Amino acid sequence: MKKKVEFRRDGLTIRGHAWKNDRSDPQHAVILCHGFLANERMCHTYARFLADVGFLSVTFDFCGGGLHSKSDGISQDMTVFTEKDDLIAVVKGVEEQFPVKGISLLGCSQGGLVSAMVAKEPSLRIERLILMYPALCIPDDARQGKMMFYRFDSDHIPDILGYFPIKLGGNYARTVIEKDAFEMIAGFNGPVLYLHGTEDRIVNISYARKAQDLFANCEYHEIEGGGHVFRGKHDRQACEILGAYMMKTF
Repeated sequence: MKKKVEFRRDGLTIRGHAWKNDRSDPQHAVILCHGFLANERMCHTYARFLADVGFLSVTFDFCGGGLHSKSDGISQDMTVFTEKDDLIAVVKGVEEQFPVKGISLLGCSQGGLVSAMVAKEPSLRIERLILMYPALCIPDDARQGKMMFYRFDSDHIPDILGYFPIKLGGNYARTVIEKDAFEMIAGFNGPVLYLHGTEDRIVNISYARKAQDLFANCEYHEIEGGGHVFRGKHDRQACEILGAYMMKTF
């Protein structure tokens, strides 16, 4: 079963869906976070999978976060820190709207970076963190003046980085250019599942190999041949690993 859900943050409406099976009332929720330029559909495969095995899954569009977003907000205002605020609002909203005992976070690419930033907030009491090829390269890319499709002078960041495929504001780079990605995500002490493809051409696997050591309780898997965003057999492999992990950690 899938139904529409809404959450609020600073006058903006965050829109998404809640998923569950029809056989039971889920005791635990997983909030899934999409990547840069994407929307909630990026996470639907994992949301359906988790719902089928007994979890409440919640997907949503970050405000101004990507193509065909249904949430409020404009793309030039979006940064990883506005997305952090979005996710905090969603966590609190799920706690208010659904009778669950605990919440886990699953993030893909930029959504993985944001999920890790939020998971360590002590007031939220996140149960576990699932990272799929998190975009820990973002601060380094900003310093190099190249972020996906966008090229700019990192010493003189313009107000608009570019217009294709979305209008991206200069604050997207300014807010991270002096940050250390590993410091941004360190601090979560709960269970972590970390998956990364060995052929990822957007986020080099060296980031994952270093980042796994930041977490005291981390199960790390490399998806052989997997790129950035798992597809086909690599997606199925990720689901198998995810299912086994969730079953053994509850």
